[in-house]
Amino acid sequence: MARFCGKVGFIKTIEKEPGIWVDDEPIERTYYGDTIRNTRNLESSSNVVDNFNINNNISIVADKYANENFQYMKYVIVNNVKWNINSATIEYPRITLNIGGVYNG
Repeated sequence: MARFCGKVGFIKTIEKEPGIWVDDEPIERTYYGDTIRNTRNLESSSNVVDNFNINNNISIVADKYANENFQYMKYVIVNNVKWNINSATIEYPRITLNIGGVYNG
């Protein structure tokens, strides 16, 4: 297993006015852990540039903030690129993050 040290972005969606929901400012926190699975997927398409996705699992050592706000985890920064968090699984004291395509938020 490879070691991981990176930032995880938390974004809460708040109701600015009745019926109008907006994303709050992202909160980035640094976490340490392990890269459990490290794979990539290159999707050929009719586009000029093929779609590049990764399908990694990263297990981070969670603190109190991460355990209480895991539902707001939106992206993780790996190699200076923000990647979507597709799912987060709590396995106390860790949280396993399944990450996929590039985050465009």
